[in-house]
Amino acid sequence: QVQLVESGGGLVQAGGSLRLSCAASGRSFSSNAMGWFRQAPGKEREFVSGISWSGGSTYYADSVKGRFTISRDKAKNTVFLQMNSLKPEDTAVYYCAADRRRYYSGKDYKADALYEYWGQGTQVTVSS
Repeated sequence: QVQLVESGGGLVQAGGSLRLSCAASGRSFSSNAMGWFRQAPGKEREFVSGISWSGGSTYYADSVKGRFTISRDKAKNTVFLQMNSLKPEDTAVYYCAADRRRYYSGKDYKADALYEYWGQGTQVTVSS
């Protein structure tokens, strides 16, 4: 059974940092790109960041560029999202997802439909 399990969410003051982890099990995703999405109350789920299957390319939503960093540890089948300088508008449930495409080398990471597996989400709350 394939599972993606996020952890590391919590309550933090504005300006603080959190590091989210997404541990995959059931199969290796070393040949798949991975992504992070978030959904705030009353809003649609949105793309936050993506990392290529090799780890050599990363992509960010404009709203988090320069503050968030995505990385992956293929040996541990785990993806991370380091979030710095957090703002109240970053408050959301954060989801990791595994791209259905293998060895994809393009720049298209934003659409939900590109991802085959999703985690259950982890809550991030940033207080002002």
